[in-house]
Amino acid sequence: MSTRLPGSDRDEPWRGHWIGAEPAPVPGVSGGLSGRGFSRVLFRKEFRVGSVPASLPLRLTADSRFVVWVNGREAGRGPVRAQPRRWRYETFDIAPFLEPGPNVVAVLVTYYGSATSWWFPAAPEGGINGDACLVLDCLPGGPDELVSDASWRVHRSTAWHFLGTFGVPCEVLDARELPTGWTRPGFDDSHWSTATVLTARHWGGLGRSRPPVSPYGKLLPRPIAVLGGDTIRPAAVLDARLRQKPVWASEHPGSRVVQHLESPGDPVPTEGCLPLSAALDADRTLDVVIDFGAITAGFVELDVNAPAGTVFELGYREKPKSVGVIETTSDYAAGARYISPGGRSVYTALELAGLRYLYLTVHVPEAAEVTIVDVAVRENVYPHTGTAYFSSDDEEIDRIYRAGIRTVQLNSFDAFTDCPTREQRAWTGDGVVHQMVHLATNEDWRLAQHYVELANSPRSDGILPLSVAGDFEKFQGFTIPDWSLHWVHGVHNLHRYTGDRDRLAPSLPTVERVLRWYEQHLDEHGTLSDLPEWNLVDWSSVFTTGRTSIVSALWARGLLEYAELCDWVGNSGSAAWARERYAGVAASFEDFWDARRGLYVDHFVDGERRPAASQAANAAAIVSGLAPRERWRAIATAMTDRSALVTRSWIGGDGGYDLQKEEDQRRGIQRIDWDVEREIVRAQPFFSYVVHDAVARAGCAERIVDLVRDWSVFLDGGYDTFGECWGWGTPVHGWSSTPTRDLVVHVLGIAPDLPGFERVRIAPRPGPLRDVAGAAPTPYGPVEVDIRGEKATVSSPVPIRFVDLDGGSRHLPAGSHHLLIQRAVPTIDDISGKPSA
Repeated sequence: MSTRLPGSDRDEPWRGHWIGAEPAPVPGVSGGLSGRGFSRVLFRKEFRVGSVPASLPLRLTADSRFVVWVNGREAGRGPVRAQPRRWRYETFDIAPFLEPGPNVVAVLVTYYGSATSWWFPAAPEGGINGDACLVLDCLPGGPDELVSDASWRVHRSTAWHFLGTFGVPCEVLDARELPTGWTRPGFDDSHWSTATVLTARHWGGLGRSRPPVSPYGKLLPRPIAVLGGDTIRPAAVLDARLRQKPVWASEHPGSRVVQHLESPGDPVPTEGCLPLSAALDADRTLDVVIDFGAITAGFVELDVNAPAGTVFELGYREKPKSVGVIETTSDYAAGARYISPGGRSVYTALELAGLRYLYLTVHVPEAAEVTIVDVAVRENVYPHTGTAYFSSDDEEIDRIYRAGIRTVQLNSFDAFTDCPTREQRAWTGDGVVHQMVHLATNEDWRLAQHYVELANSPRSDGILPLSVAGDFEKFQGFTIPDWSLHWVHGVHNLHRYTGDRDRLAPSLPTVERVLRWYEQHLDEHGTLSDLPEWNLVDWSSVFTTGRTSIVSALWARGLLEYAELCDWVGNSGSAAWARERYAGVAASFEDFWDARRGLYVDHFVDGERRPAASQAANAAAIVSGLAPRERWRAIATAMTDRSALVTRSWIGGDGGYDLQKEEDQRRGIQRIDWDVEREIVRAQPFFSYVVHDAVARAGCAERIVDLVRDWSVFLDGGYDTFGECWGWGTPVHGWSSTPTRDLVVHVLGIAPDLPGFERVRIAPRPGPLRDVAGAAPTPYGPVEVDIRGEKATVSSPVPIRFVDLDGGSRHLPAGSHHLLIQRAVPTIDDISGKPSA
């Protein structure tokens, strides 16, 4: 376990130099992701201490990633993902790892070469970047040797290479080529090269070698908590067989492990657990299927006893492979390959993986006994801390609450990601749901704040990338413009929950740039038309072509939120602009109203109002306030009428991606296969957060409990996480976790009433739950609500505005209060988050 110190405590000038290994790899020759400059370099430095100090902070960073050991014990990993010119460093207290006498710090630095899901290279400037590089020093007063300079020893390793994929790269380690004992004192590194001090060679660089220096600039401290978790071991060994070794159809281990599952094989006794031994020869493989019982995410560890050259192909899967079935969703290739150095050895992955099932294929160069001693995943997720909870008299609802927390945690690393199994990208829009779950359930809000800061990386035209700090941002291609509007909502969320003006101030100019990006697409009516790029909304079959109600309403929500933020910081000019643009949308939004159906339609094409209506359009109309208040309840009732709802997606369904639908979508063909005059397209799990906000705002929050029951469909087969879409997609997608937030914010009714929780709003709407209780974090401590029948107890460290079912408010001081609550037919509720007079 690493011991980290807050990076913000260290702002002394750097004494360490950027160092690397010469010669640098030649692009296209060294292998790696698409064969463009992948490299792993080993750095080590021995030093002596007379007596072990109480504390010895060590700070370091590297491009692209590092693992640091002290005396053979792992002390930490890093840095967190970031844009190259906002690069981060880590600080560790290494005193617990030290011993009197000789010690060693050893660092493995990975340079990916070409962009991945979580990293992209800095612009080439020569000198510092373009290869594995490291900078390191310790607190003044520590050992003088612990400063990165030319005295360090370096070795460019040939033990690893990568097989590139669309999402998570595949790690291949030939442990026979890895120096034994290089992380421990006493290793003979005399044959290694000395490190090269890297200097800036650009105009104005002046040969600098210490931070701050371009391209990384001033290094920033780690802004979030250390990741970690339990070590997860298999729930069961499902199958083990000896099979005839095939002719491999793929180089990728994730494909190899399922290549010959249909082939007959001889069962190997397992008793459902490890260890497992088998006698192999060069013509046969040992194929093992292991189930961890649920999705997990972290570093795979494989403990084996095998002769040198034994190959272990590891395939990581979120769902079991169905023999004879082509699965377009789950047949992505993910895995690793480990080649044994001989004898007892342990493979510990350097790359994080998400999986439930581990498919393992073992083959040997010659006849030998092989033992799989143990397999585990050392989880590496963001900590869920504090005393927040939710419990009720309905176990289904309680299970849904817990599943949302677990789903978000499995997508909370150094950023909020879509899924740990397929991509691990920090999608700009997805993260708003993760953020809201953190704010409602996790005492540690640093990652919720970092979501906004990391994504504050606009293109030159002001809009945000699809995902940030990775390949999509690097390539600067088309984006999902409405993802930027969800990010704006994330900024507003932080305003309400934290009330931190100083921290939010850098985001506000970007909010305005995002909103102004849309101005060029206003039509003569004042609504948005003919939007370019990928206007996703979610994976449901909604229409955003032509004149769009959905994106116009999301933009309007953003304008109102920005106006509120501007009022908060005293920017009256931008507030007036935002309200003026909002008024322009409001003036003609009525055009989308279908009075016959009592719903808003999705769009106009060529001046004609088309009949397609969706939950997305109507929810957005309510949360933006564009729909007249007197319509809200009827709209909420109509758009949640299960007899009229249909589940449709332009690209998926029936268990996976529909390749024909996907191709049609790319060509602009969107086929309506539902009764467009009567039926309403249901939102997918992501946009359901907007739907549930609309239902609650319309005074129907009592229905939230029954709406979130739909998420129980994901929790079959031992899964404890929410999937990507209704009926298809990954089984662990963070953007689907709104029920957990909803149970806190809409059912318990706990939300900020003034920025920073200077006052809390409590508006419980338990619906069919007779007994329900829970607590939510605030900057001042938890707020707790406990309802037993018609009696409620509320406890708060800050003043309370208690909202009754009829919309009336009671103002209460901080402390504990016993109240009677109504369980009558509700009226329109105030959940705007705005303070009352």
